Amino acid sequence: MVAELTDKEYAMQRIQEVNAALADGMYVAARRMLHNMPACDIALLLESSPPKNRAIVWKLVDVDEHGEILEELSEEVQKSIIRQMAPEKLAAATEGMDTDDLAYVLRGLPDQVYQEVLKSMDERDRERAETALSYDEDTAGGIMNTDTITVRADVSVDVVLRYLRLKGELPEATDMLYVADRNDKLIGEISLARLVTVDPSKIVSDIMSTEVVSIPVDMQETEVAKLFERFDWVSAPVVDAEQQLVGRITIDDVVDIIREEAQHSMLSMAGLEDDEDTFAPVLKSTRRRTVWLAVNLLTALLAAMVSSLFEDILAQMAVLAILNTIVPSMGGIAGSQTLTLVIRGMALGHIGTSNSRWLIGKELAIGALNGVIWSVLIAAVVALWMQSWLVGGIIAFAMMANLLAAALAGVTVPMILKKFNIDPALAGGVILTTVTDVVGIFAFLGTATLLLSA
Repeated sequence: MVAELTDKEYAMQRIQEVNAALADGMYVAARRMLHNMPACDIALLLESSPPKNRAIVWKLVDVDEHGEILEELSEEVQKSIIRQMAPEKLAAATEGMDTDDLAYVLRGLPDQVYQEVLKSMDERDRERAETALSYDEDTAGGIMNTDTITVRADVSVDVVLRYLRLKGELPEATDMLYVADRNDKLIGEISLARLVTVDPSKIVSDIMSTEVVSIPVDMQETEVAKLFERFDWVSAPVVDAEQQLVGRITIDDVVDIIREEAQHSMLSMAGLEDDEDTFAPVLKSTRRRTVWLAVNLLTALLAAMVSSLFEDILAQMAVLAILNTIVPSMGGIAGSQTLTLVIRGMALGHIGTSNSRWLIGKELAIGALNGVIWSVLIAAVVALWMQSWLVGGIIAFAMMANLLAAALAGVTVPMILKKFNIDPALAGGVILTTVTDVVGIFAFLGTATLLLSA
């Protein structure tokens, strides 16, 4: 029996079929396939296509689907698509978008285009856009939706149920109704599950929960994600400084934040931007990557300069040149392990001023223990290989020193960078590599110079 395809496999199969149709010039067939594909799959197709094919696919997609597809695209690909759209078409595509997605699209526009798009909107959408853009991008206000359903505390459950039936449908991920007073101040909440199971004659104030955990409108989005993880929320209310209900955040928005943070950390460690387009033009990609290649070159030159200080001893004993890469390499690996764990701990909120000293002590202890294990091992190997217990002892000392330095740098570098508002994932690896290279080379060749040139 043939196994059923998973959703992902089926999506990839359909994308391959569209690509095959485009390659054969069968645009009518490709348009028909695109018409039957969900927006998320079309977005994946656009993101996995070179610029030329991307433009063709966008022209074949139904205009009515443009807004939904734009919501699903990554920032860099979204910008490349928007640059091809006339302001009035972009305004039409944003009609009906969730407030947070609308703000996300508009923030990426050049000022002139942004003004033209606003002029092309009707009054209602223009007000939504201005509300969305009034909050900082990385705050609760910037990611919230304004599609909240509020009820009054003095009405009966039956009235609320009739009100919901009149609305016809509820906003996505609605699990709670929020109770507000006449000034829109949040005073309670009631779950849909409780609403449909209690006596319809009961008053809302009698069945609502007044212990509402709300999110301040200016809270950073990473803190919002931590709250959702802690309380297992599906949605949560957002309030301003006067505790007035201004919107709500849903789990789908939080999943996007978590995914973007993970992607940001992964790409930053390679010196890439988190909105990097796989199929971006060659010159654009080269320009972005050159910066960190230049930084890496400077750190490599620094390590080479340290080696040049010991040119005489290297000329006398070629064996030192052979062994010179071992100590920095081991320090780099050990330091990277510590650095990764610390950056992860900081992202999860596990590390703060109260436990940083304990963590430094722990990592130094690990560095010392690893130092003892690997120093003894490398000393034995080198002594037997080179027939010199002195050279073995020199590399053992350097290994111990560098593993301790790597442990200390792996903990302190991200903490120091964070204090100066520098992303540890972006700069931590470069600094750590410099430390382990310089300390490793200096400890090894410096000790060799003292003991072997005497």
